[in-house]
Amino acid sequence: MKQTVSMEVGGKKITLETGRLAKQADGSVLVTSGDNMVLVTVVSSKKESALDFFPLTVEYQEKFYATGKIPGGYFKREGRPTNLATLTARMIDRPIRPCFPEGYRHETQIVATVLSYDGQFPVDVLASIGASAAIHVSDIPFNGPTAAIQVARINGQFVANPSMLELEQADMDIVVAGTRNGLLMVEGESKFVSEEEALSALEFGHKAMAPIFEAQEELRRLVGSKEKRSFKAFAVDADFATELENFLSERISKALAVREKLKRYEALDTAKSEAKEQFLAPLTDKEEIALREKELSHVFSEVTYKVSREQVLDTKTRIDGRGLSDVRPIACEVALLPRAHGSGLFTRGETQVLGTVTLGTGDDEQMIDALHGLQKKRFLLHYNFPPFCVGETGRMGGQSRREIGHGFLAEKALQAVIPDFEKFPYTLRVVSEVFESNGSSSMGTVCSGTLALLDAGVPIKGNVAGIAMGLIKEGDRVAVLSDILGDEDHLGDMDFKVAGTREGITALQMDIKIDSISFEVMRTALAQAKEGREHILNKMEEVMSTPRGQISEYAPRIETIKVKPEKVREIIGAGGKVIRGIVEQTGVKIDIEDDGTIHIASSDPEKSKAAIEIINGICAEAEVGKTYSGKVVKIMDFGAFVEVLPNTSGLLHISEIAHERIRQVTDVLNEGDTIEVKVLDIDRAGRIKLSRKALLSNETH
Repeated sequence: MKQTVSMEVGGKKITLETGRLAKQADGSVLVTSGDNMVLVTVVSSKKESALDFFPLTVEYQEKFYATGKIPGGYFKREGRPTNLATLTARMIDRPIRPCFPEGYRHETQIVATVLSYDGQFPVDVLASIGASAAIHVSDIPFNGPTAAIQVARINGQFVANPSMLELEQADMDIVVAGTRNGLLMVEGESKFVSEEEALSALEFGHKAMAPIFEAQEELRRLVGSKEKRSFKAFAVDADFATELENFLSERISKALAVREKLKRYEALDTAKSEAKEQFLAPLTDKEEIALREKELSHVFSEVTYKVSREQVLDTKTRIDGRGLSDVRPIACEVALLPRAHGSGLFTRGETQVLGTVTLGTGDDEQMIDALHGLQKKRFLLHYNFPPFCVGETGRMGGQSRREIGHGFLAEKALQAVIPDFEKFPYTLRVVSEVFESNGSSSMGTVCSGTLALLDAGVPIKGNVAGIAMGLIKEGDRVAVLSDILGDEDHLGDMDFKVAGTREGITALQMDIKIDSISFEVMRTALAQAKEGREHILNKMEEVMSTPRGQISEYAPRIETIKVKPEKVREIIGAGGKVIRGIVEQTGVKIDIEDDGTIHIASSDPEKSKAAIEIINGICAEAEVGKTYSGKVVKIMDFGAFVEVLPNTSGLLHISEIAHERIRQVTDVLNEGDTIEVKVLDIDRAGRIKLSRKALLSNETH
């Protein structure tokens, strides 16, 4: 039976409906606001998976019929998910995943489908709310509900769930998600805001979520509060667990004291092998061996988790020997690649990232066919994470969801400092190649990208650095960690990435793995992140602090000129004939805007100069008193028409041909002759009066 509840968030009505669509799914909710409609379904297998992790997948799909459009491209149907769809799927996944109970191993799939879209409400927020509601009304175990909200600051005021038009005026755009107890996820960008301003936005977002929680609880009551299905989490035999823990604790503690990542992993593997030799070698029954091996792996992970966390909380010393707020050693280089337009290598501990910059023209802009229309991007950042960077083998080709997400975060961090097109009319592509990874290669990408932009001579608005913060919390004991290792991310309770300049934050991302953390802990993390960010900037600026005064000799030089808008048609010509001719003749690239702005790009200054001269010739206008070398294009009884400029002719009256009186024009001139003439006058209609005799000597008279 159809059930519906409504709420108001930020002055906009949101409706949740269940019981009408996709009824065979375990949970199905249609979320509506205005003309926006998103259907979210969830199905969880009744059979437990053999995997040792929770197999949750989230799919987000946008249908072009939602805006009355037919997809572009050859096949004319929706294809693989766009980067934006992938990022939205990740955003839905991140706050929901920690709310499933520990030990739940049933394969679960959430599918969000945009059915209608009007551009007046962030549909990714509707999809996130719908995912929580669909699980909450189902019988799937879930420690929710969760809620999501987009927060923008416009003219100093926080706005919940702004439209795309409103976002254009915002200096802060952050999506937050969480439970009643606190935030679980933050993802956003800003224009140099302070830590306190960022915290205020998060607090505003959490308070604004209250109606969303109430609406989901009400919907669950209306459908009858289905009893959540029971499941049995894997449990280790208590006596065996105690024996294993006693055997492993000291060995794991010694292994964790090894500073170098790969050697530390080797020491941990040795400890695990010794445990297998001790406890599994004497066994003969295959089923018993398989069970004990699974139990051993489980206990090994638990002991590693416990020992590493206790070490930090008890001694304030981390796995690699650092203090809580210490940043690993940093090394920076620029200009590594002779042919790239800019390059920078950033190494922090065992994380190493090469950033490269390529400067392109308007032809290189990325065109994105999205629900809200055709979008152009002139700044691109691509992040690559090959398996060798963590000492492993693996599949190459294509980008994983993780790579897309990390690249997007780094792109947002740098977007705020990219110069305006009018000042630097280039398309910019930054590529991040992760050569080594042991913690926060996305923030290493921000740092290497900044170095590469400086090396390329891009006049960025400020230098950006990024740092990843971690957290270990046991009861009232709390440790906030700066510049976390990969292990500290895995074993910790928070991954909080903050990027920005000395003036303020440009991007932040947070994922919480526990129920919630207080805003006071977040305030501490932000303050500690600022100190770390400034330390990293100091190290980067020791190598390069300001952009090079020139761009690479291999980069296209872009010259910008301005012509009257009405001249654009003449430059393009019928069917583009004129502009194609200029390009073929000079070999330059030409971008023309409707307002008469023209960008000429070439790595050869002489070719650019030649193209500019041709364009100026096309756009030139006759001036009174100026002399021109013109071609006689037509002979009349009363005079001749002379082309003094391309597509511009004037009348040379028979009386102005010579000082002496002539009987007919052809006595002196023929069509095709080239003669010198002077402009005597231009009337209001633009008609040009020419004279030849004004340039002739008058010796015979």
